[in-house]
Amino acid sequence: MTSQPIARPEGPADGGHFGSWAADNLPPLYPDRAPWGTAQPLRAWQQEALTQYFETEPRDFLAAATPGAGKTTFALRLASELLRRGTVRRITVVAPTEHLKQQWADAAHKAGIRLDPDFANADGDYPRQYHGVVVTYAQVAARASVHERITTSAPSLIILDEVHHAGDALSWGDAVLEAFGPATRRLSLTGTPFRSDTSPIPFVEYVRDERGVRLSQTDYAYGYEHALRDGVVRPVLFMAYAGTMQWRTSMGDEMKATLGHGDTKDITNGAWRTALDPGGEWIQQVLRSADVRLTHVRQAVPDAGGLVIATDQAQARQYAQLLRGISGEEPTVVLSDDPGGSERIEAFSKGTQRWMVAVRMVSEGVDVPRLAVGVYATSSATPLFFAQVIGRFVRSRHRGEVATVFLPSVPPLLTLAAELERQRDHALDREQPDDQLLEDDLMAAAEKGDKDDREPAPFTWEPLESSATFDRVLFGDAEFGQLVEPATEEEMDFIGIPGILDAEEISDLLKRRHARQAARIRDRPPAQEAPEPLYRNMREERQLLNSLVAIVAKRRGEAHALVHAEARRVCGGPPVAQASMQQLRDRIHYLRRLVDRR
Repeated sequence: MTSQPIARPEGPADGGHFGSWAADNLPPLYPDRAPWGTAQPLRAWQQEALTQYFETEPRDFLAAATPGAGKTTFALRLASELLRRGTVRRITVVAPTEHLKQQWADAAHKAGIRLDPDFANADGDYPRQYHGVVVTYAQVAARASVHERITTSAPSLIILDEVHHAGDALSWGDAVLEAFGPATRRLSLTGTPFRSDTSPIPFVEYVRDERGVRLSQTDYAYGYEHALRDGVVRPVLFMAYAGTMQWRTSMGDEMKATLGHGDTKDITNGAWRTALDPGGEWIQQVLRSADVRLTHVRQAVPDAGGLVIATDQAQARQYAQLLRGISGEEPTVVLSDDPGGSERIEAFSKGTQRWMVAVRMVSEGVDVPRLAVGVYATSSATPLFFAQVIGRFVRSRHRGEVATVFLPSVPPLLTLAAELERQRDHALDREQPDDQLLEDDLMAAAEKGDKDDREPAPFTWEPLESSATFDRVLFGDAEFGQLVEPATEEEMDFIGIPGILDAEEISDLLKRRHARQAARIRDRPPAQEAPEPLYRNMREERQLLNSLVAIVAKRRGEAHALVHAEARRVCGGPPVAQASMQQLRDRIHYLRRLVDRR
């Protein structure tokens, strides 16, 4: 199909350039959420990035800016200038999801650029009254030749939003290269750490460092730390919850562990998975605490909303039922395969409803600026996914708004929370997964038998019991608070922090409340609790020992009795039935070291 000339809108009455008035007056953070005291039409980082771009006008430019900083405005201002100069005449925006296509088209309209978000591959080309289209990466992968024809029909600017998605599959990357290789200009945008795997991303330059590792090269970077200093994003409080978990493994062994203790990965995975079970007390208590926090925030920010990120659709529905009972209000539920999901997200964004529950659809790019409280109820723990989720809460509307995210007190998540300000590059050469962090499929694999097992396991993984304790607050690189029971004054010291504070005020208040909590706990007379019967403690130690023996035996392909004999030979003592508490603990310590060597 032959492309038609593109109609350009008339300029302003004073003869300004194409799209200039609209683009110049686009607020720094679409839609219409310029921060306090902003008189200039662009934020300093946006102007600096544009100046850097037009000094050299490269064919490819990669801009990394923290979520909520205003990447859309930057991209559309750049597009407007390239159109004005006649450098390009067509624009294609590639977004990760269908929902984001509409957001891009609406933002472009405010900049005087008309983009068609309803373009279908079968159309072949778009109507002449548009300046371009908005498509998804999946749409490009389905018919790369259509998009190549559009790209070559006139000088084109390609805007690749959250460009790491181009590496989601080899076929996607190949399609993006085919469709947009001939483009006159390409602008790649990202707001999160790059991929956690080693899939190369099209049009991204990789340079070897001193270790020979190929790292992605960003042309302009505006990180969370810088944006926080500028007041562009909200500060984030992380409320971490520990607790005691009990579950049955697929081998039939009963396990008991404390969430957040320095256990092996297998035990951490099991405890974490148990904590997220909707039938357990841990998640129910965390949801109750999060709802109390949301109530406090809404005293200062009446439309503040909360978001729960779930591992799968079944859990999302169950969490929604729990929240209905806790808050007395029906939550919005958004599932990844729900055709009405975009409409529900938009309605929630414009309303005043308390809670939304989602699986992955709201993890990236979706703009719901009133989100102020989050519950990280998923087992995904890569830097990419974590940053995407936290990015939903940092978008600032007014000075002093604070974001609060509740999460399990497990080392991978605590590490990511403490390193929120860390700048990451995408590495193509790694011997192991990024930071050895966990992902959903690894969590599930830890509870399944090997493919080579001759017989299926006689049991299925089963959560038995869970309880929650408030562990600590993480803010920046500092920690505050200590283990206390939920729904106590000590927990409320932190949950009840006002919803309007700047970063310095938050830090000072946390220090004071940390000191007050410590003094209150120190001065309280010790509780006179009856000790557990010896047989109960011995039973728990034997269960843990047997579970560790099962893990080691499975990895080696040996009988359990051989591993028991080895632990007894190394650590000494009689058989398990006659071993003392200390002898059992010595063997547990020995086996844990073996597991950790893997």
